[in-house]
Amino acid sequence: MDDHAQKPGEPRFLIDPYLDWLDAEGIPVVEDFCVDLHKVETRPWDRIGADSAAVHMKGRGDFISIFLIDMPPGGKTHSQRHLYEEVFYVLSGHGTAVVEDAAGHSHTFEWGPCSLFAPPLNCRYRLFNGSGSERARIASTNNLPMMMNTFRNEQFIFDNPFAFRERDADEDYFAGKGQLVPTHGNRQMWETNFVPDLRDFKLNSWSARGAGSNNMVFCLAEGTMHAHCSEMSVGTYKKGHRHGPDFHVFIVKGSGYSLFWHEGEDYRRYDWHPGCVFAPTDMIWHQHFNTSQEPVRYMATAFGSSRYPFSNEKRRIKLGVDVSVKKGGAQIEYTDQDQRIHRTYLEALDKNGVKCRMGEFLDEQMLLADKS
Repeated sequence: MDDHAQKPGEPRFLIDPYLDWLDAEGIPVVEDFCVDLHKVETRPWDRIGADSAAVHMKGRGDFISIFLIDMPPGGKTHSQRHLYEEVFYVLSGHGTAVVEDAAGHSHTFEWGPCSLFAPPLNCRYRLFNGSGSERARIASTNNLPMMMNTFRNEQFIFDNPFAFRERDADEDYFAGKGQLVPTHGNRQMWETNFVPDLRDFKLNSWSARGAGSNNMVFCLAEGTMHAHCSEMSVGTYKKGHRHGPDFHVFIVKGSGYSLFWHEGEDYRRYDWHPGCVFAPTDMIWHQHFNTSQEPVRYMATAFGSSRYPFSNEKRRIKLGVDVSVKKGGAQIEYTDQDQRIHRTYLEALDKNGVKCRMGEFLDEQMLLADKS
């Protein structure tokens, strides 16, 4: 049993109901800064009806966690219904999902590698592995920790009949279609319940976040869980930035690395590839670099969507993520970054035989200038 668990005879204080609940579920728990989800050990989970594990990132914060669902060929989960939100990302495999909305209508759609979907809150759903020979592995980013620590009642969360009818969606939203909704500035949000494949979903240019950067924010199932997909073109990298915890970053395609640092500390580097996930800890500076021969795409989930940010902090992050720290935002402009960052990037590209393209977007010599 973990150190956090309440022991007989001890005073009842500093209790984490979510972690105590998870102990009783009996599945493996992995905790790290960066995790390759393809390598995580899973074990049978009676509640889900499939092999599973919990993945707790060091930067998960107080609101969310990841459940990893590992279905055998031809396998299926139990029918689920619960009072917490989930965003599913398919790591491998093909199958179908059946969702029964609050009005009692059944929706069926087919998912595959790099699919993204979310059932509406407290709607009954079930997942099926459509292959007779291959396993399917799916990551669920969810806000159960917040819900369990708030209500501390398993029956209330997993056996609650309330129907959120205002969250029922058009059939098209379960078929991979959606609606483009303007947000702030020049950014837009795609409203849907299902994205068939993030690898080829059309993104919009967002040059303020870095050379050749593209992005799309998703509003999934009219929920409070955030999701967005970003792309770095070949030979480029994003600008450094920081924010609060719980942003879970899943690598969709391509390979590269990220640097993490606090003021006055040296850089920590984590290399990643498809299937890896990381979550920056609270207000740590971080920066992402594409070192592969193809564009890099990643998908990030967090608590607090663009439509329903939940807190003033989340609202501030969304409005300031592409604004320079010199103007009160949370971004380090290329002109202000440490010259070691670009030198390290050039060395990484050289090892992979990739040409740097940063010079197509700005004066590359500026990136090599000593700022000390």
